[in-house]
Amino acid sequence: MLDDVNDFITGLADQPWVYFAVFALCALDAFFPPLPSESVVVSLAVLSLGGAPNVWWLGVMAASGAFIGDNIAYQIGQSVGVDRFGWQRTARVHKMVGWARRQLETRGGLLIIAGRYVPIGRIAINMTAGATRYPRRTFMAFDIVAGVSWAAWSIIVGRLAGHWVDDNPVLGAAIAIVIAVLIGTAIDHLIRRFTSGRRDDKPESELLREGRP
Repeated sequence: MLDDVNDFITGLADQPWVYFAVFALCALDAFFPPLPSESVVVSLAVLSLGGAPNVWWLGVMAASGAFIGDNIAYQIGQSVGVDRFGWQRTARVHKMVGWARRQLETRGGLLIIAGRYVPIGRIAINMTAGATRYPRRTFMAFDIVAGVSWAAWSIIVGRLAGHWVDDNPVLGAAIAIVIAVLIGTAIDHLIRRFTSGRRDDKPESELLREGRP
């Protein structure tokens, strides 16, 4: 299904309403996993080398959609918490939420910006920010930086990959998607290492026994 979404939107590259499709996908992907916003943006960036879509409008709509979606995730976290839905109670999401909750207290800006590059991570971080009443204005300021940098980086990756194989846009898109996934994985690993400390190295069960959130 995800491949079908990707193929459908990239097939609209020369249509004026592709930008609205990108906006909607980036917004939904910020709180409803898993949708292929990264792969769509980088694929369209590859295709933009041929003149359509317009790379500047692509960036504006991707960044705007990401910002709106992140703030919806924040609002959902504020309104319903981080364990209402079934997918939120999976082991991976539960662990990410617990980690995000602890780190937002001291490194919120870093998490909000870097977490935008990690699909599951950004949802956990943004919803946890809302659930813990992280200051809304501060969140929005960091999230503007996160959305703009994420959109710009996705487009740069796509354009570079397209130049490498300028005679085969499909291969260029595939290479760009792989690079984007690797970047997200690397950032996820780095922020975990950078924000790890004695307290966070302990298992969740031990933290609970000590009475810490």
